[in-house]
Formats: sequence, C-alpha cells, structure tokens
Amino acid sequence: MSVSIDLKGKKAIVFGIANDKSIAWHIAKKLDEAGCRIGASYQARTEQWSVPLMKELHNPVYAQCDVVDDALLDSFFKKMKDELGEVDFLIHSIAFAKREHLQGKFMNVDRRGYQVAHEVSAYSLAELSRRVAPMMRNNGAIIAMTYLGSEKAVPGYNIMGVAKAALESSVRYLAYDLGDRQIRVNAISAGPIATLAASGIANFGEMLLNYIAKAPLKRNITADEVADCALFLCSDLSKAITGQVIYVDAGYSIMGT
Repeated sequence: MSVSIDLKGKKAIVFGIANDKSIAWHIAKKLDEAGCRIGASYQARTEQWSVPLMKELHNPVYAQCDVVDDALLDSFFKKMKDELGEVDFLIHSIAFAKREHLQGKFMNVDRRGYQVAHEVSAYSLAELSRRVAPMMRNNGAIIAMTYLGSEKAVPGYNIMGVAKAALESSVRYLAYDLGDRQIRVNAISAGPIATLAASGIANFGEMLLNYIAKAPLKRNITADEVADCALFLCSDLSKAITGQVIYVDAGYSIMGT
C-alpha cells in the first residue's frame, strides 16, 4: 500500500533559495507539488537566479530578505502575514562564512568572522522562529539544514562546523519552547551536495569522492532526497518527532573511519 503526502491548504515560508541547485529550492518544489503554498525569501545578490524560479510554483509569495537586516526582516514578515495569514512550516536553509575561513586552520578565524558565521548560520534560526511563531498554526513544523561537520572535525569546514553545532543545539531548545503548541523543530543533516554555498569549501570535490568510498550506500545523495525527508517532517507521519537531527547522507555518519 502506498502512502501519499497531501499538504493541500498548508503554507510554508522558505529561506535559502539562491538558484536551482539550492536544497531550499528542491524542498520548496517538493512541498509545492504536495499542495503547499510557498512564501519565499531571496537576497539581492541572487535575485537574477532565484526570482525566475518562482514562476515554477503555484501562486507563491516572495520578497527580498536578509536575516542580518531588521528592516528587511520586518517588511518580509509583514508581507507574509498580509498575504499568507497563518502558516504551517518554516524551512531554514541558510548559512554563511567568509571564504577565507573555510580553508586553512580553524584557529585562524577572526572575531568578526566568528560572529558573522554564527549570526547568519545559527542565531537566524531563533530569529526566524520568533518572528514566525505568532503566525504559525499549532501542529506546524520548523526544519533547519545542518551537516556532519557540527560533530566531527571536517578539514576545511572550520567555523561553519562550529556554527552548525550551535544550530543543532538551537533546534533542541526551540523544540522545547514550541512543544506545548505541538510545533515540531528538527534538523536534516545532509551529505555534501554541489550547491552555491558548498563552492566555498576547500577540497569539496575530495569530500564528494570520500563519501562514495566510505558511505554504506557507496554514493552521494541528491537534493531531492533531502527534500523527501523535509516533506516527511512536514507531514503528520512525523508528528511525534521533534528536537532531532536526521541524517540523509547514504549512511556515511555511521562509519568509524
């Protein structure tokens, strides 16, 4: 017997659509296909790639936003409130660190680089959750994207690994904060995927080959497979799962070497 996930009448706000390779874009498409209406953010620097993608969705709402700009956050959430009203899901698929801090030694990160990575990659989850909570219906879901570098030392991932560790801890505290409303908060730890963000990581090509060699499934993953997990976490099939980090990495994270 097959199970079809129907999200008709549901609404999601998605952060992190930069281009058609973005995990956030694949999640938005998957939710849209299931009947969910999408509200999306885009940054000025990616507008030429992200805005045309909106034509592929059914009746989306979108606006420019930057999580370090309070004025843009205010205007974005006002538009979402005015046009969507209540929402059911929040997708957090954003991270940033200076390119020079994604190579060499972690201890060489400067104070400002540390602050920027954490503000964009970790603190923003609390910021966005606080802003969306008054709009979110009970039994909703918040999903953040993370990576194994949060708990293992991955050469080159550096400051982003430390920021992702903070993000994962934030997931647990937010799950507690919002649990009385039956709002679930989880993270998906995806294997490496060739996205715009990944292009800044030193030796990324070697990382992909390493996964193929060591993962039990002997392959890399796709953004669509991550989107499948997000669809599950937005559905009632996951209504007892919260505060968790779920791995979509072909099994790489279970290996001891």
